[in-house]
Amino acid sequence: MNYTTRPQAILLLADGTIFYGKSIGISGTTFGEVCFNTGMTGYQEIFTDPSYFGQIMVTTNPHIGNYGVNVEEVESDIIMISGLVCKNFSFNHSRPDSESNLFDYFQKQNLICISDVDTRALVSYIRDNGAQNAVICTDETSIDDLKNQLSRIPNMKGLELASKVSTSEPYFFGDENATYKIAAVDLGIKKNILRNLSKRDCYIKIFPFDATFEELKSFNPDGYFLSNGPGDPEPLVETIEVAKKIIENNLPLFGICLGHQIIALANGIATYKMFNGHRGINHPIKNLITGKGEITSQNHGFAVDRVALENNSDFIITHVHLNDNTIAGMKMKSKNCFSVQYHPEASPGPHDSSYLFDDFIKNIKSSSKL
Repeated sequence: MNYTTRPQAILLLADGTIFYGKSIGISGTTFGEVCFNTGMTGYQEIFTDPSYFGQIMVTTNPHIGNYGVNVEEVESDIIMISGLVCKNFSFNHSRPDSESNLFDYFQKQNLICISDVDTRALVSYIRDNGAQNAVICTDETSIDDLKNQLSRIPNMKGLELASKVSTSEPYFFGDENATYKIAAVDLGIKKNILRNLSKRDCYIKIFPFDATFEELKSFNPDGYFLSNGPGDPEPLVETIEVAKKIIENNLPLFGICLGHQIIALANGIATYKMFNGHRGINHPIKNLITGKGEITSQNHGFAVDRVALENNSDFIITHVHLNDNTIAGMKMKSKNCFSVQYHPEASPGPHDSSYLFDDFIKNIKSSSKL
């Protein structure tokens, strides 16, 4: 196609607001909750992160595609976002170790993208009006038809999405002769989490989102892990029950993001849908135990209720988000359980948060099993 004469495209928000742009050349429509990521690098990791399933991503970096794609930089085997909104889409790439351009990568998976959008105005609008459902249309579907279709898309609140991205069968990662065995519940687990555990002498068995406690326990693990993932944590009733049993038995448990929220719900601590959510690689966190700051990678639209957590005498708050004082980490006082609401495996600091994996191993070493 002639990239200089690309067809017009639109982004229609649930409240009727329309942003105009151009198609990159992949025709169709796609629906999801529109959100934005403030990271200046790492677009491929964002696109393949299972936690973004069901969401239309707005990138705040004005240039997307300029360094191509590399198979080593994915967090899952496929693109997970529902669609992309960007300012400048680069059909050419200039990084020596890139394997292909972003357009071919999108075309193979039929990922709908609208470019030439005023993303500064769009992000400002989302910040003022909150995350909401939207549709990208790059064909000639009428506005009325799009509004009708969009009205039938379910809200993210109450939406269970972990089952859409979880493995259907258990699988293994790492060296089977490693010192520690970890049972990980896949709610949308990122590959780099598995790499970080394996690097710390762990052999991991990854279970489907609906695995029972008995199934996890049959692996005879030294520790348990609840992963990140998309959607509302409240509908994951079975996973919440699994977390309860792990905690009741005082087994080493570590949760990240959605796993963090599951641990809260397992202890009767409420979660809520955020107005915008936290998505980016520049989020400042304070460790209340050490007093140190961390620059973190975050991707979540739900959070643990701070008042409910403060009223639960079994927990202490370990980390807070310095932008809005939301809960970024917590730990149980009398159980071998802790969790964080950010991604230590992403390490934009670059090593500010990697100690959390080491803390998990320390907890395993100190547990009664070893």
